[in-house]
Amino acid sequence: MSRRQIRDRLHVDNNDILNRLLRGEPAPEWTKRPNARDDLREKARELRLRGWTYDRIQVELGCSKSSISLWVRDLPKPERKRSPEEASAIARRGWEATLRRREEERQRTKAAAAAEIGALTDRELFIAGVALYWAEGAKDKPYARRENVQFVNSDPGVIQLYLAWLDLLGVERDRLRYRVMIHESADVEGARSYWADLLGVDASLFQRTTLKKHNPKTVRKNVGDGYRGCLAISVLRGAEFYRRIEGWWYGIVGAVRPGDPSNRT
Repeated sequence: MSRRQIRDRLHVDNNDILNRLLRGEPAPEWTKRPNARDDLREKARELRLRGWTYDRIQVELGCSKSSISLWVRDLPKPERKRSPEEASAIARRGWEATLRRREEERQRTKAAAAAEIGALTDRELFIAGVALYWAEGAKDKPYARRENVQFVNSDPGVIQLYLAWLDLLGVERDRLRYRVMIHESADVEGARSYWADLLGVDASLFQRTTLKKHNPKTVRKNVGDGYRGCLAISVLRGAEFYRRIEGWWYGIVGAVRPGDPSNRT
């Protein structure tokens, strides 16, 4: 009989008394149930003997690494099929392949997006230039009236767009003044030549370079052969031009204000 049957037959409700009565008596075979943990343990040992790692066994059986360690730590460790150096090299090659795939995907996305733009109309270039200047150009302040047209940027594409915008608006090139702004530790002459070539002008036409003093406490990222500083472009006699730029910008802002669809075409 089972413990429950004995307890009910003898009317013994106290477990301590029942334990003393049954001490030394083996439980009937029919009351024994298979232990799922025993099955997991045997399976874990089998997999370990086949050379599986703790990680693979954990994924396969869904048990903790600590349990696996208790079950199989007396078994010999699987022999390494590769040296640590070989494993590291394989992992590195795999990561490099992943990086290449990611870069290819980046370039495909950028190329597809660039193709969506197509040719710009004069109006599109005009609006793009106004927004670009208002984001990056010098602006007048009520507390410091400086109605100067000056634009500074390090991106050659941005500079080319800005110059195309000036050409669209009929700003003569002889009204433009150029200045390189760069860290003193960089290749100053190389930067001047680079910007001069981009603009199609002689480097001798550039104004005196503005050098930024080196700060040893600052860890700069913009170093190396690709660093060419910034190019500043000023427009002479630009006060009236500046006022028009500011007005254009406010016109754009007014055209996109919510609840005022009459300004949009």
